[in-house]
Amino acid sequence: MQIRGTHAIVTGGSQGIGLSTARILVSRGARVSLIARDQARLDDAVRAVGPGAIAASADVTDAVAVDRAVAEVCATQGPCDLLVAAAGASHPGYFEELELEHFRAQMDLNYFGTLNAVRAVLGGMVERGRGGIVGVSSAAGLVGVFGFGAYAPSKYAVRGLMDVLRAEVEVKGVYVGCAFPPDTLTPGFETENLIKPAETAAVSGGIKPKLPEEIGAGLVRGIEKDRHVITFDPQTALLAHGGGLVAPIAYRLMDREVRRTPRP
Repeated sequence: MQIRGTHAIVTGGSQGIGLSTARILVSRGARVSLIARDQARLDDAVRAVGPGAIAASADVTDAVAVDRAVAEVCATQGPCDLLVAAAGASHPGYFEELELEHFRAQMDLNYFGTLNAVRAVLGGMVERGRGGIVGVSSAAGLVGVFGFGAYAPSKYAVRGLMDVLRAEVEVKGVYVGCAFPPDTLTPGFETENLIKPAETAAVSGGIKPKLPEEIGAGLVRGIEKDRHVITFDPQTALLAHGGGLVAPIAYRLMDREVRRTPRP
């Protein structure tokens, strides 16, 4: 997919992976529209991204608000050529201690937030016979990670959505990719670490978190190469491409760390 000259919409674009991706897209010659909830953060993000960027405020869990925001930015920037659905967050915790509202909130934000954005732009892409959609899942969308009982299923759902979209719309000219970032040093990751179970921290402790700039750069490279599966480190690449052959090894390593870690 060619980036230069396209109109790219990035949800969750006010910080973290979304913001870093937006900056790289602009550097590649795209017009970028950021969608997120916090208007003040969006204003700062537009200044950080620079010329070629605008923003519209919307809660991605609200389909009507997303439709309105997409229509607003497209009226200025033109039809959406590329969607990067990066809005998301994690609420870790022991499964038996998580409230039902946590499970619903994670699905609303991570899955339905992605779905709402896709539904807002897909019709126009299919009608024009071109475009691209990338959903941001997670390494936790490839293997069940201790402590992510609410988060991981929502990211598995994003993965499944992208698989179905690829099957249905790539024959109509729309590229579909799914990104699986590992732990990344974003504001959300810092918040997550405040409540993360000790076992969860131990499982991921041997892997150095990525910078959001690294993830953004890798994500854009994956788009430019039309990759359906976009990964950012060898471990996640093995899980993504090795499937059932690699997962049992990952679970054995995870179980070992969990047994070694005293539960508070």
